[in-house]
Formats: sequence, C-alpha cells, structure tokens
Amino acid sequence: MNDPIGDMLTRIRNAQMRGKSTVSTPASKLRGWVLDVLADEGYIRGYEKGTDTDGHPTLEISLKYFDGTPVIRELKRVSKPGRRVYMGVKDIPQVRQGLGVSIVSTPKGVMSDANARSQNVGGEVICTVF
Repeated sequence: MNDPIGDMLTRIRNAQMRGKSTVSTPASKLRGWVLDVLADEGYIRGYEKGTDTDGHPTLEISLKYFDGTPVIRELKRVSKPGRRVYMGVKDIPQVRQGLGVSIVSTPKGVMSDANARSQNVGGEVICTVF
C-alpha cells in the first residue's frame, strides 16, 4: 500500500456511502493521530484498537450520523506521497470559511488548522474535512 492515510479516508467514505456504523482499517500511529483529530472535532464517534483474525493490529472506527446522513460530507486528501503539501501558519487554508477542518502534521504533533494557528506552527496539510 503506497498511501495508508488515503486508504483509511477512502474506507471511511465508502462505509458512509453504504450506511455502515463501523469500519475497520489497519493500525498505525499516524492513522490514530488523524482519527484523534476527527474525534476531537466531532466528525466520528471514536475508535478502538483491536486485532484481526491473523493477529494484525486494527482500528475500529465508529462513524457518526445525524438524521440518517453522514456527519462527514467531504473528505479530501491534500498531501499525497507523490506530491507533499507543506504550508506555513499564515498559509494554512480555511475549509468552507471555517466550517470545515484541515488536519495538519506539525512538529508539535497532528492537529486541526485552528490549533496549528493558535500554536503558531505550520506543517504538512494531510487532508481537509467538511
């Protein structure tokens, strides 16, 4: 797999299109940090660590719905393995005039765009969520 974060985001999008309540993805630290930001911002209910039938670590993501429609309307990968996107604190984009969230990997950890601005750090823009 070349893009583990892109794979996780695609699994979330596909599960929401099918109306699933949970989705499973292979575990990694970066995926967990991205899911922490999604949970803190209220886009998912949360996630739990587990193992699959072969004993590999997995993350079970609990998706969130409001009146039968997914809370996440749009989930886009910005920085890809073939083209990394780095931005300074002044250049971090606002998603839909601040209604959405950019997830940024900074030297101080993975955080939302609002936290990155408040801590005055830039970094790699991983994805945008609306």
